[in-house]
Formats: sequence, C-alpha cells, structure tokens
Amino acid sequence: MSEPVGTFCLVLHSHLPWLAHHGRWPVGEEWLNQAWAHSYLPLARVLRRLAEEGRTDLLTLGVTPVLAAQLDDPHTLRGVHDWLGDWQLRAHQAGGELGAHEHRGSAEALSDFETHWRHGGSPVLRGLAEHGAVELLGGPLAHPFQPLLDPRLRSFSLEQGLRDGETRWGSRPQGIWAPECAYAPGMEQGYATAGVQRFLVDGPALHGQTSAARPVGRSDVLAFGRDLEVSYRVWSPRAGYPGSAEYRDFHTHDHGTGLKPSRVTGRHVDPHEKAPYDPELAAGAVARDAADFVAVVRRRLEDLARADGRPGLVVAAYDTELFGHWWHEGPAWLDAVLRLLPGAGVRVSTLRGAVEAGHVGAPVELGSSSWGSGKDWRVWEGEAVRDLVDLNAEVVRTALDAVDLLVKEPGRSPVADQLLREALLAVSSDWAFMVTKDSAVDYARTRARTHAHAVFEIAHAAATGGPAAELAARWRRADGPFPALDARLLPS
Repeated sequence: MSEPVGTFCLVLHSHLPWLAHHGRWPVGEEWLNQAWAHSYLPLARVLRRLAEEGRTDLLTLGVTPVLAAQLDDPHTLRGVHDWLGDWQLRAHQAGGELGAHEHRGSAEALSDFETHWRHGGSPVLRGLAEHGAVELLGGPLAHPFQPLLDPRLRSFSLEQGLRDGETRWGSRPQGIWAPECAYAPGMEQGYATAGVQRFLVDGPALHGQTSAARPVGRSDVLAFGRDLEVSYRVWSPRAGYPGSAEYRDFHTHDHGTGLKPSRVTGRHVDPHEKAPYDPELAAGAVARDAADFVAVVRRRLEDLARADGRPGLVVAAYDTELFGHWWHEGPAWLDAVLRLLPGAGVRVSTLRGAVEAGHVGAPVELGSSSWGSGKDWRVWEGEAVRDLVDLNAEVVRTALDAVDLLVKEPGRSPVADQLLREALLAVSSDWAFMVTKDSAVDYARTRARTHAHAVFEIAHAAATGGPAAELAARWRRADGPFPALDARLLPS
C-alpha cells in the first residue's frame, strides 16, 4: 500500500455553559437537551459503530468540564430522558411522513440513551478513549476567556479542569481546546506547568502555516492551528454544506409540535414556502458532500506536500453541536467522511497521533488571538460588553479576597468553594459572546448577574458574620458542578 499523502485530524469542541436549574425554554435546559439528543447521542453512536469495526484514532474530541458535569448530573440525566420521551410523543402527534421520520429518530435515541447513557456521559467517553477511537481534550472548569482572567483564577481553573477530566475519564487530558481558542503571550508557560502538551489556536494565529504543530516560544507545548481553507468548506455560512437545499432547515418549525418539517429549499425562500423535508434526498446530499470534502482534504494535502517537500497535516476543527443539532445530517456526514478518507490515501489521526507521526515544525512566537470576529478579543472585551468586563473584574476581586480570608481557617470551607464556583460561572466566556452576537442577550446578562449576585451575597455574609454557610448551601443546590472543587488549592 502506498504512503498516505498526509494526515487529517478532525477536532470537535463540545461545550455548553452551565444550564441546569437556570430556565428551560427557549434558552436553558432545552438547549442542553436538544444538543444531547441531536449531537452527543448520534456522534457517540457513530464513533461506537466505527470502533466496533476495529477503527482507531478517528478524531480528537474536546469536552469542556462544565459540559462533562452536565452529562453526568442526575438532574440533567432525568431531564433529557423525559425530553426524549416527549420527542416521541410529539412525533406521534405530527403523524404523516414527518411523524414517521421523527418517530424513528426518537426511538433510536431513547434506546441508545437507556442502553449507554443512564449512568452519565463519562462511561461513554471513557469507553471510546480506552478503545483508542478518540483522544479526549479537557479544559479549564467553566470555559473562561483565559487572557482576561486573573492569573491566580486562570491557573486554578485549568488545573482543576484537568483533574476533573482525570476523575471522570480515568486519565488526565494531555491536550486542551482553549476556550474560544484564546491565547495571550506567555500562556504556554501555564500550560506547561499544568502538564498540557498541546492546544488549539485559529489558523490566522499561525499566519496560515498550519501544516504542522508548532512549539510555542521556548516551551515544549505545541500549538495546532485550524486549517481554515478546509474547515470553512463545512463551516462557512455562504458556501458550507449545511446550507444546501436538500438538508433539513434548522430555523423552520411546526408550531404545533416544535418539529422541523422543511428542507432548506433555498437561501431566500420564506419559511412558509419551503419544501417538505425528504430524508432520501438528504441522504444523497450527504454522500455528495462527504465525497467533495474528502477530495478537498486530499487536494490540500497534495498542495502542502508539493510546497513543503514532505507529507503535511490538515486540522479541521468545529463545534460538536454543529453536527446534528444545527446540521441535522451532520453525524451521517461525519460517518461517511471517516470511512472515505483512508481509501483516498489520507491518514486519519488524533492530535496525539499527528505528533507521533512527526508533524511538528519549528518553534513560533504567538501573538494575542482567538477564533472570534477579527480573530482578536473584541467579542469578549469590546464596548458591547464593557459592563460584563467590569462586572467580571469586580466578581473576581471580591471572590479572591473573601476566599483568601476563609481558607486561613482549618479544614475545607464549603463557603469558599461556592464562592469560587459562582465566580467561575459568572466569568464564563459564553455570556459576553451571546451579548456581542445578539443571541439571547437578556438571558446572558441575567446569568452573569445572577452568579455575580451570589458571589457578592456570600462574600458579604462571610465578612459581616452573616449566614454565609446557609447562603452557600442554597446557591449550591442550583450551581453544584465540580464537587471536588477545593478552594484551598487556589494558588497564593
């Protein structure tokens, strides 16, 4: 068999903010349930099926600690099981071809959940990793925008996030998808201290030179860059596959059942004029677009090999929730692509496998970057979110000052633990992103202010001899991820 033309790494970033106990619909637990049903369940099913066929090193799967906590939480496990049952009831209500299609989907999801997921997401992810099907990436606890975070809390959040991953999956993640792919010069030193060996940046951070991992500065920590030429073949709102006429339209709903009855039909077609969804038509589009993507990857690798004189690397990276939740046919497309690539002479691997195969280039000095608009930090520190930036600074200062006093007392402090938990949830990068992008703005601001209020209330009670323990316990009933969080481990 001839040598592969190069290596392809698919990297998926699975993340949702802490949604449990913070509203249900249209934003809140409904968001989690939809992503779980339409993305996490079918993706795991695809990977499990490929693994059972003996395939390994299929992709690199990032799962943020805050999402992993929700996939294991008894409250959210009960909630998604109820949601799956309701999905089946709505399918029966719809009737016709739409109802039949949705019935098949809901029945498969219910069976899958009850067979594999009833004890949480960690056994599912751990099984895939132990089989060698995936490499799991971790991250800081509640998805903060790290460059803007106090260094003490940044270090604590990353170390505890990696420990959380080790507890859930049986091995400490060696790589991370940094929240928002955000980087500031010097962060590689914190990564090295935490044992992080590799992380993701967006392609422009490496000036498009993404055909190899690059050691950052004088460290041994490797930066992998997204190949935008390949990634945008899927992701681009103008030319990406999910916008094709045959695929199910995400935005059009049947108001009686909440189901999606239409296909895209056309970019400028009004919702009431869209054609009915046709699964067979969509399946044909999946086959077409999977073959096209494989051809795009191969051509890119051939170009890199000619330019560099050796086999190169392509890293295509996406939000997991794109596949299934946003793009209904996405999991089937992934299945087809992962099957077709080896036959096209492309080596499929994880990031770890790419390093082992020698795809490591010369050291690089990185500037500040992210994968947001402008590839800088404007989404998370721009004028639209100045109030949240100022609020975050006050929250962190208040929490750290209070914790420093509380941990001087002997023994573990549940009050200090909850202060840090609420502070981390308050500074989640999601709230600024949602505000800047004008997506559920009121919900995002309410969430940030709610967690901020918890910090201020608990800290004030602790400082004045008030009922701090009772307040912390009450807040934890809603905001209880990361049970192992121990404020005594905060760097001094």
